Amino acid sequence: MQCIPSVKGDILIVDDTLDNLRLLSAMLADQGYEVRSVTNGAIALIGMQAQPPDLVLLDINMPGMTGYEVCQHLKSDSQMQEIPVIFISALNEALDKVHAFSVGGVDFITKPFQIEEVLVRIEHQLKLCRLQLQLQDQNRRLQHTEAELRRSLDQERSLNQRIEEMAAIEERNRIARDIHDSLGHSLVALNVQMETALALWDVDHNRARSLLAEAKQLGSEALQAVRESVSAIRADPLQGQLLEAAIVNLAEEFYHLTDVLPECQIDLSHPLSSAVNQVVYRIIQEGLTNICKHAEATIVQIQIQTTAEGLSLTLQDNGKGFQTNQLRSGYGLQGMQERSAAMGGQLEIVSELGAGCQITAYFLRGDRAVND
Repeated sequence: MQCIPSVKGDILIVDDTLDNLRLLSAMLADQGYEVRSVTNGAIALIGMQAQPPDLVLLDINMPGMTGYEVCQHLKSDSQMQEIPVIFISALNEALDKVHAFSVGGVDFITKPFQIEEVLVRIEHQLKLCRLQLQLQDQNRRLQHTEAELRRSLDQERSLNQRIEEMAAIEERNRIARDIHDSLGHSLVALNVQMETALALWDVDHNRARSLLAEAKQLGSEALQAVRESVSAIRADPLQGQLLEAAIVNLAEEFYHLTDVLPECQIDLSHPLSSAVNQVVYRIIQEGLTNICKHAEATIVQIQIQTTAEGLSLTLQDNGKGFQTNQLRSGYGLQGMQERSAAMGGQLEIVSELGAGCQITAYFLRGDRAVND
């Protein structure tokens, strides 16, 4: 669009009546407009191609080429079609005005004209033109901003995907280490049982058979633990479920094993990243496994609360408890700490003998743990 004002505006007047040209030119020049004037349509089109004006005042009845034809040529040119055309004519029939608008005119002034009316109509069209230019500029800026946002979102998605892939690798390495440690302990115990059984075979046959039975049980448990760990490495821990549904499934599995149904209070009203969901799930899974194996608890509580600040998780039981300053190998507590730290969170374990255990985890919004 070419209606960019050079002074107040660049106006081309096309009229074969010289008196009209002089009057309009003087009037508009006095008002601060830059004015050009020609007496026929062909010259007007050549002048517009060389220097497009901001607005055209166009007479209709002219020799050679009528104002209608000039306007049609103007509107068929993609470089000039947005230039507003105001017809000024002695023709006053409704059909004349309809024809003027149908070929692309934006206004119609009837001769003899009032100077004040011409000024108001010109300024109105130029103002519309300026507003349209501003709108186009704003649209371009919005499109540019949208493109930048899309690029930023694509980069963020790519980064989040890489973070999740790295977290998955860390999780596999962690599980592999747990397999190594737990299997090593089981094999040591199994070896001790077997050596003792061999030593007692000729002395106390019954005792030896009992030790072999225990060794077989240890081997079966170790094999099952390895299978479960390998399955955890291969599969998504949530298996496509929402976090709340996955935790409910853990609670139901715990109930089937212990006849104790965990009390669950879960508020996930604020969205979390899939990486944090997996960490929360793993902490609860590992915690419930420890309670099932060691705690002998009758009450288990799971609380998850999400807010604008972040997420808090509490897993508590009333079981036997343990001394937190003692070696806790095999309880998976180190894995909980590592998973929480990897997501920028904090994990606290409070326990005493005979007083149960409480595991609390915090993930603050703004860390990579929680994403909008």
